[in-house]
Amino acid sequence: MRLALEVITSFKNPKVQRLRSLISQRSYRDETGQFVIEGVRLVEEAFRRHFLPQSVYFSENLSARGIQLVDRLRQTGVEAFEVSGDILNRLSDTETSQGILAVLPQELISLTGVAEPVLIIDQVRDPGNLGTILRSAAAAAAGAVLLAPGSVYPFMPKVVRAGMGAHFHLPICQTSWDGIEDYCKRQAQPPLQVLLADAGSGLPIWQADLTRPLALVIGGEAGGAGKEARALSDAAIHIPMPGNFESLNAGVAASLLLYEVLRQRSA
Repeated sequence: MRLALEVITSFKNPKVQRLRSLISQRSYRDETGQFVIEGVRLVEEAFRRHFLPQSVYFSENLSARGIQLVDRLRQTGVEAFEVSGDILNRLSDTETSQGILAVLPQELISLTGVAEPVLIIDQVRDPGNLGTILRSAAAAAAGAVLLAPGSVYPFMPKVVRAGMGAHFHLPICQTSWDGIEDYCKRQAQPPLQVLLADAGSGLPIWQADLTRPLALVIGGEAGGAGKEARALSDAAIHIPMPGNFESLNAGVAASLLLYEVLRQRSA
């Protein structure tokens, strides 16, 4: 069933230009405090987790499932705009538009009173890697993800797409090292032990005690963790690699660490 709405057909329409800026410009996302998600599955996940979009845009090629979703969103008061398929294809961050975009506020979940373990991400610059880390963190029920300066922006479209809905499951905060230290050592109760994942350094992960309240530091793909991360860390741990390989992908390393935490705490 097609929703009876006036169709936006001009790429110069102010609403379309605003969407374009939200997708392509970090400065505009920061200024407005908003970001864009794309695809029926992500919009459904936001709705399922009770995060209502501030507005939704869809095209005539949207599936019946998507049309039903838009209708449900409209019933809750969300503004819906139909745009031509050509416009949505030009706006889409993917090769072919999935027929629906939604605008949400960036601050979805507060850090106040969150559980642990906490992930600290330092200088991870690949959007796909960060999206994978967020997805694993959500799946393993991590308490929060704190991003240090120099890491990729967590609300850019490629990170959101790779995260597959993780943004709706845990607090994600980009902050300074002072902010990270303040949260781990003073705000969190009890204070968190900070363990740095460092290839070949410290205890192997299955010999380290990961049952205590903790924060895990994951360093970047190129140079690993920086000096601020090392200064904040209480100890180092590593993932044994008997194949004599130099290092693991940051997303893989974070996943292995989180599931070792789960294993130890469920033993």
